[in-house]
Amino acid sequence: MARKSLIQRERKKQKLEQKYHLIRRSSKKEIGKVSSLSDKWEIHGKLQSPPRNSTPTRLHRRCFLTGRPRASYRDFRLSGHILHEKVQTCLLPGATRSSW
Repeated sequence: MARKSLIQRERKKQKLEQKYHLIRRSSKKEIGKVSSLSDKWEIHGKLQSPPRNSTPTRLHRRCFLTGRPRASYRDFRLSGHILHEKVQTCLLPGATRSSW
């Protein structure tokens, strides 16, 4: 189980990213439309004004059961060992165990 403080920090980053998402997207569209370099620098300055943790690249996918940051599968939002346990107990429909 991950520390609760790390999980809360990640949730805070997600909220910040959602808050500033529209501002970032509109600024990036403006950069593509503007042709002069000085205007692009101004818009680029606007892009740098929101907090650092509001960028989507700082987000990290975590297992929603354990909070484990590594080896989490996007489709199931579970870490590898939890996914294996769920498949073994037949709790994930459509997932099959390999046997040879």
